[in-house]
Amino acid sequence: MTSIQEFMTQHHKQCDDLLVDAEGAIAANDWTEFALGWNAFEKETLHHFELEEQVLFPEFEAQTGMVGGPTNVMRQEHSQIRAMFEQMQQAIAEQNQERAIGVIESTMLFIQQHNMKEEQILYPMSDNRLNNGEELVARMKSQS
Repeated sequence: MTSIQEFMTQHHKQCDDLLVDAEGAIAANDWTEFALGWNAFEKETLHHFELEEQVLFPEFEAQTGMVGGPTNVMRQEHSQIRAMFEQMQQAIAEQNQERAIGVIESTMLFIQQHNMKEEQILYPMSDNRLNNGEELVARMKSQS
């Protein structure tokens, strides 16, 4: 049995690894590799947000009654990260290395803080409070 925390934390790590790969390409000023790497990171991170926003968060809210709590904060942070992704797409289009590195640093820091909240608060709460955690993990795996 895989817990929500185990599954989602592992997915965080997969996204983090993609970001590290992209960071190496921008350091080498290889825009082709960087764009490919960043786009892979962005796509997988947005997929992660979809799993949370379409599967986990609605179930958490339905079973706990907490609709203005941690899931609301996570959605707001997802929105902020999406804005960073838009900034990066502009940096890529302009091939502005300084801007790209700045966006990477901001994104990395923000996502680390965001993931920590999920991994230390939301996912453990989900595992403890939801009566269908295994089914939710199976649903999320089927969408991966």
